Amino acid sequence: MLMSLELMLLAVNLNFILCSVYLDDFMGQVFALFILTVAAAESAIGLAILVVYSKVRGTISIETIRLLNG
Repeated sequence: MLMSLELMLLAVNLNFILCSVYLDDFMGQVFALFILTVAAAESAIGLAILVVYSKVRGTISIETIRLLNG
């Protein structure tokens, strides 16, 4: 899920940058910078969740993570 979201954000960034170069406008690059900061924050939150989970459970095992589904 997160990997597909990251790929979509990178594709949007590429479109913004290419359109800004084609149209000789700076705003596409500014939007791309904002999207990169959002993607970096999303990755940091995901990593923080994994670190806290590993500290609480002692391991990052797929079988134990599946218990979180409810």
